Parts: sequence; C-alpha cells; structure tokens
Amino acid sequence: MSKVFEPKEYLIQTGKEGCYNITHFVNEAVSQCEIDEGMVFIYCPHTTAGVTITENTDPHVTSDMLMGMTRAFPDHADYKHFEGNSFAHVKSSMMGCQMFLFITGGWPLLGPWQAIYFCEFDGPRERRFYVKVVEC
Repeated sequence: MSKVFEPKEYLIQTGKEGCYNITHFVNEAVSQCEIDEGMVFIYCPHTTAGVTITENTDPHVTSDMLMGMTRAFPDHADYKHFEGNSFAHVKSSMMGCQMFLFITGGWPLLGPWQAIYFCEFDGPRERRFYVKVVEC
C-alpha cells in the first residue's frame, strides 16, 4: 500500500530573472518522509516562473539558458497583455510549472550533473513552490 504525504511549501526570494537551485529543498522533503521507493512532484503555482532540471556544475549553463530564452522570446511592443510581461508568461509556459522524479534508495533520482532549478522570469518577487512525495 502506498503512502501519500502532505505537500511541503517552500518560499524563495528571487531577483529580476534567474535560476535558483532548489535541489536541497526537494532532498529535504524526500528525506523527511523516510521512504525508499516512490515519486516526488515539484509544482510552481506561478504564471511567470517555472521549474526545470539542468546541469549543476557550471553556473554559465543557467545564464546561457536564460539568454537563449530571452533571444527566443524577447520583450515585444506587439504584446497586448496590459501588465507588459507577456515575454515572462511565454517563457514560463515553455519551461513548464511541474515535474516529477523517481525516488530510489531514499533519494530523488538525478544524474551526476543534474540539479532542480526554480526559474524566475518576472521578478523580483517572493515565490513559492510545492514538493509532494508519494511512496510506491
């Protein structure tokens, strides 16, 4: 029989734009559940931010990723959204607001060069994300 744990809410303060390594928060939530096998879900309830997995060893990877997204989705005067942040909504939609990972051996299954990142596209703001663990 599987167990479903209450989601844990985390708050982070962001800058104007950036990627914030949240792997330690996810690891903390998983370790507190004391399970060996399962799944962990990460959810970002914002329309101008997202979550992703990418390399964790070279800080240029996340800055290059943000630069690439800005080139692909620049701020245009043609956008009609009255708040003026349509570029951030587009980036968020392309990045995605949720992910899941397998838990094996009591830890989220990540590659040796991978980390989980919260990505801000319209800050600075206090942001939240949720981590929910399910035992399988």
